[in-house]
Amino acid sequence: MNGIVIMVISIVVLVGAYLLYGRYLAKKWGIDPKAKTPAYEMEDGVDYVPTDKGVVFGHQFASIAGAGPINGPIQAAVFGWVPVLLWLLIGGVFFGAVQDFSAMYASVKNKGRTIGYIIEKYIGKVGKKLFLAFTWLFSILVVAAFADVVAKTFNGFDAAGAVVPANGSVAMTSVLFIAAAVLLGFIIKYAKLNTWVNTVIAVGLLVLTIVLGLNFPIYVSLGSWHIMIFVYIAVASIVPVWALLQPRDYLNSYLLVAMIVAAVVGIFAYNPAMNLNAFNGWKVGGNTLFPYLFVTIACGAVSGFHALVSSGTASKQIKNEKDMLPVSFGAMLMESLLGVVALVTVGFLATKGNVPTNMTQPQVFANAIAIFLTKLSIPEDVSRTLITLAVSAFALTSLDSVARVGRLAFQEFFIDSEKEEKDYNMVEKVCTNKYFATGITLVLAYVLAKVGYASIWPLFGSANQLLSALALIACAVFFKSTKRQGWMLWVPMIIMLVVTLVALTLTIVSKTQLLVAGTSANIVGDGLQLTFAVALFALGVTVAFQGLKKMLQKQNA
Repeated sequence: MNGIVIMVISIVVLVGAYLLYGRYLAKKWGIDPKAKTPAYEMEDGVDYVPTDKGVVFGHQFASIAGAGPINGPIQAAVFGWVPVLLWLLIGGVFFGAVQDFSAMYASVKNKGRTIGYIIEKYIGKVGKKLFLAFTWLFSILVVAAFADVVAKTFNGFDAAGAVVPANGSVAMTSVLFIAAAVLLGFIIKYAKLNTWVNTVIAVGLLVLTIVLGLNFPIYVSLGSWHIMIFVYIAVASIVPVWALLQPRDYLNSYLLVAMIVAAVVGIFAYNPAMNLNAFNGWKVGGNTLFPYLFVTIACGAVSGFHALVSSGTASKQIKNEKDMLPVSFGAMLMESLLGVVALVTVGFLATKGNVPTNMTQPQVFANAIAIFLTKLSIPEDVSRTLITLAVSAFALTSLDSVARVGRLAFQEFFIDSEKEEKDYNMVEKVCTNKYFATGITLVLAYVLAKVGYASIWPLFGSANQLLSALALIACAVFFKSTKRQGWMLWVPMIIMLVVTLVALTLTIVSKTQLLVAGTSANIVGDGLQLTFAVALFALGVTVAFQGLKKMLQKQNA
């Protein structure tokens, strides 16, 4: 098997899924192009902002992708390339894309409200409170994992203390990229230019930041980057979406789509061999294929975080209901394609049938694609820097999106819908303050980030997939309550529930044994992970029970 065959199979499957299954779902659920969307109905200039389909797609894709579809498949490749490819395609179409579309659809039909609101409306207030607590804990895990990925990508020094030019260039470009996004945001909002003019300006700014970043690298230590990244996240999660989130994602969409196109073209030009074994067995390195394959691949196939983005930010920007299919279903399928590209890169760099152990996942991805692009006469060092920049852009985009989601979940948990804000007690006033909510979320994430993303990733994956199961349950109840067909949500919902509860149970047992035996290398880190695992398990089971109970009641009615 070679890279071209794998890419052809994947492209045919994913494009066919969009044209056939995606359109089928849109027809079954009902799309009204003439309906007034929440972006217009509740326009506030901060969260509810009518936005062109291309810009919302850029936000959705950049936010949901993060480092997940690159890190996950490459880590899971220890089991062999066949199970990874099958799950990326089957999971991406019938699990991930269905979840993302249904979450956005349910949100748009409910004034752009979040999955938490949908749970409150169709399942109950207690279920909503529990779900918000789960979402907050999950958001902390995502911020911790992705912040560590970005910091290591920006780290200007290697283990020996020598400077790393590629990392320095990526760091400088990323800083300039953020400044360019702010400038673009003001141009789009106040200049009121045509879309094609905004596009020309965006591409020009993107090229300028890359040129300057390549020529003026900055070298900052890992610890300092951790602090600076968290300061950035804190600011980005509070400012209006038009000032940073939308324009940055607009810029990102060009960079990220260009990266994927370049990677696919590079694969077709180079035709890399798959040096990875097709299947390495049921158990590898102490981990069994079930459930670890599924919770490790995570975002490339199905991710609960996507439901938070679909219902938390993107749904509030949809101008026309017909835009939901390409923005949600389409973005997920593109993420699955990115996961396949990541699989091809690790397959190419594998030695003796096994994944390389001397590189991080982003390094595997960037190094392989840089080699592929030499067939197109593109210098390897330039390609490597640009690909690394794109990977860091993925992660940064997810970082401030999920920080905003976590902040909103924390605030919403303490909001009493039966009280006026002026009647809140002191605790309610403090906890619903966006600055306090942001602070407590990011402080915990910072502590966890110091553990390192490699240690957090399995727990993140388990929580992520369990969140997916809960989102699917909420959407299934919504469809049932509004007399829409929701049978296509049942199988993904049940499978994700089983996979994640088993994975969390194994994590709880493993961390407990390490702490009890006194063999934990990081007592604070392992203790925090154990606490999170227990809390997530308890909250997840409770919310799932309430949702499934509601569904069965409706069936018996």
